[in-house]
Amino acid sequence: MTWDWQVFLTDDGSGRTYLEWMFEAWRWTLAVAGSSWVVAMVFGAVVGTLRTLPGRPVVSALANAWVELFRNIPLLVQIFLWYFVVPKVFPAFQNVPGFLLVVFALGFFTSARIAEQVRAGIQALPKGQRYAAMAMGFTTAQSYRYVILPMAFRIILPPLTSESMNLLKNSSVAFAVSIAELTMFAMQAQEETSRGIEIYLAVTALYAVSAFAVNRVFAVIEKKMRVPGFIVSAGTGGH
Repeated sequence: MTWDWQVFLTDDGSGRTYLEWMFEAWRWTLAVAGSSWVVAMVFGAVVGTLRTLPGRPVVSALANAWVELFRNIPLLVQIFLWYFVVPKVFPAFQNVPGFLLVVFALGFFTSARIAEQVRAGIQALPKGQRYAAMAMGFTTAQSYRYVILPMAFRIILPPLTSESMNLLKNSSVAFAVSIAELTMFAMQAQEETSRGIEIYLAVTALYAVSAFAVNRVFAVIEKKMRVPGFIVSAGTGGH
């Protein structure tokens, strides 16, 4: 077996090299993953919080339905639904770029998983924190904003790190609807050059570098946000 890394310096037929094409695809991968992460965090935080509101059974039921709906349908099916079905059922979506439809699909899918983490983080907090906020005269909204959610997000940072890395990897399914990200590049470049080993190794390296970068960013955030003396232990909630 011979290696031919010069393949990345050859023209792909459109005036650019395969290396330039690969980095362009990498930018699309990061754009899909980054945009989806924002959607997932916003909806995941809101839905996860609504699942823990006291005395609001209807709101909690709707939030639970959101989680079960998006968590139990395969991601690839959801992307196909958003890309092919939603524009047909709702004509207003016909002019929405395919990129955004994929972001919605991936973002909502991930939001269900983040919502579950947010719920678990809130319920892991000692009940005394909620009571203390109430004793200070905070409303429910103020209690969540200033006391409960800041602590809950510190608790869920480790699983949130893994979920963010998973989101980056899950962005590869965007190739199914012809988004020009890394996986799409790898498939097309391999067909055109017949140098699958070099192409897929390079793409794998870019995915690994991206995931490692996400891991390091969250590690720094976790270190800076750690609350000295606060420990959450499984089965006890925290102390």
